Amino acid sequence: MHRRTALSVSAVLLAAAPLLSACSSDPRPGTAAVVGGQRITTSALQAQVNDVRGAQDRSEQSAPAAGTARLERMKLNKMIQLRILEETAKDAGITVSTREIEDVRKETTQQSGGAAKMEQLALAQRLPVAPDQIDEDIRFQLLLGKIKEKFGDDAFVPALTKAAGALHIEVSPRYGGWDAKQIALGEAQTPWITQRTRPEQAPAGA
Repeated sequence: MHRRTALSVSAVLLAAAPLLSACSSDPRPGTAAVVGGQRITTSALQAQVNDVRGAQDRSEQSAPAAGTARLERMKLNKMIQLRILEETAKDAGITVSTREIEDVRKETTQQSGGAAKMEQLALAQRLPVAPDQIDEDIRFQLLLGKIKEKFGDDAFVPALTKAAGALHIEVSPRYGGWDAKQIALGEAQTPWITQRTRPEQAPAGA
């Protein structure tokens, strides 16, 4: 995946879509999801949402704020998908270094016209990314790009599906249902694994 797409593809991969029905287990209280036996706590999820809300409050150019419940589902969806990417990458011997993230961030900053502008563009995506979430967002995109490159268009989807199945994902019904076929969470999902990146596409709402 070309570096210049590292931020803009987030909106393509994780934009909102219609609700899909699916069954979820009910993890213990204080848990938004369990992935591979590890909890994603409601407090960790809320921290991500609060970071976005705080950044939006400080910005005059952010996209219209999504409802809190919708933003929570979208953020949880991405947190789960990141763990799926990490599991797939681990099995395939794929890594993303801090240097790679720094290089992409530097290039994206230059192309955006400065750090402030780059942060505004990240916050203006359909799934807003707060300034302190940008490095993780870049890592997400680099992992996805390397997995696609490693397995090819015909094989990377089964690799992700296999990893997701091995993680035995459970989601609190509060946030919707996990759809194993789409590898995504209820209302927050899109067919993210089948999208084609367009380098010229600007972030939604930019």
